[in-house]
Amino acid sequence: MKKTTFWVAALGCVALLVSGGLFASNMGFKLNYPLTGPAAFPEDGTNTIALPYNQQTGLATAAELITDIGGADCANTANPVLSVSRYNKATAGLDTYTGCAGIAFPLVSGEGYQIKVDTDTNYIVVGSHKPGFVVNLTGPAAFPEDGTNLFSNPYHSTAADASGLIADIGGADCANAALAVLSVSRYNKATAGLEAYTGCAGISFPTTAGESYYIKVDTDVAYVPSHF
Repeated sequence: MKKTTFWVAALGCVALLVSGGLFASNMGFKLNYPLTGPAAFPEDGTNTIALPYNQQTGLATAAELITDIGGADCANTANPVLSVSRYNKATAGLDTYTGCAGIAFPLVSGEGYQIKVDTDTNYIVVGSHKPGFVVNLTGPAAFPEDGTNLFSNPYHSTAADASGLIADIGGADCANAALAVLSVSRYNKATAGLEAYTGCAGISFPTTAGESYYIKVDTDVAYVPSHF
């Protein structure tokens, strides 16, 4: 992505990322989000994505998301999308829809998704935020649920990095301090795995508009994300 510049206007909450593809205001967002396809091993075309909490009209299911990105590549049809997945807490794994197989699950406000593409694709995301919306981050319950949630971070979040996100949720539980957050992780394409920050160990990576994060908590948290 090209180098961006950022400015804030005094009226409302207005931000413009020139050449970076994001226009944001108190009314809505338009983001040019790069989805990268397979490259050097082990990168396999997996990306995480955060959608605005109010989606554009006609975008309510995984099937409609696939169509909006550019269509499913069910039989080498030159369409970019191989699959869309959500994190299933009941199985501690992913529910996957390919556009040809699986269940076209509904899109849920505050929930992040994994998208796998077979070629580099820029996806134009359109939507708006829901001020005051509560994202329910659930802690450990019946096996195998371990407190992991795939979270859609608002584009105008005040959390500039993983440390800020942990603090906004309620703080890191480094030594059984009765604070909520065990870790925040992002998908690392170079390793095809998760890069975790606990608030006590790891690297506090920067947050990026359009990227979703795995958040692990040790108790249920009714989280209202702070934003500009």
